[in-house]
Amino acid sequence: MKIPSLGTLMIKHVVAALIVDGPRILVCQRTRHQSMPLKWEFPGGKIEPGEQPRDALRRELEEELGIDATIGDEVSRLKYVYPSGGAVELRFYVVNEYRGELENRIFRDMKWAERWELEEFDFLEADMQLVKDLAGGKVL
Repeated sequence: MKIPSLGTLMIKHVVAALIVDGPRILVCQRTRHQSMPLKWEFPGGKIEPGEQPRDALRRELEEELGIDATIGDEVSRLKYVYPSGGAVELRFYVVNEYRGELENRIFRDMKWAERWELEEFDFLEADMQLVKDLAGGKVL
């Protein structure tokens, strides 16, 4: 099967947070009712038209987790084309600081995971390279 070039696809622009607590990173599981149900991911979401990536991530983290996050450095950017034809550009930012208590507002589950544990979770396909890099100590 030929994978279409990114030039002919509508690319969904997404931001995600690597919320770090010492050696642990927050991972979140989608509900059964979301696309790609029960897959694990890093919290975040779609960049709205006219929105800057860091502003989008700050908004998403408030909506999903009820926190006011300080968005740090961009640590990874990648493009991924799903076999179904959907394409996504992901930007991952580190979050070392936030105000408020983490509150699960939309996910089935949330866990703090050690880096070496990350590959044990059933992550979204688009996140897999970053997961391997995090587990191998190449990122952060």
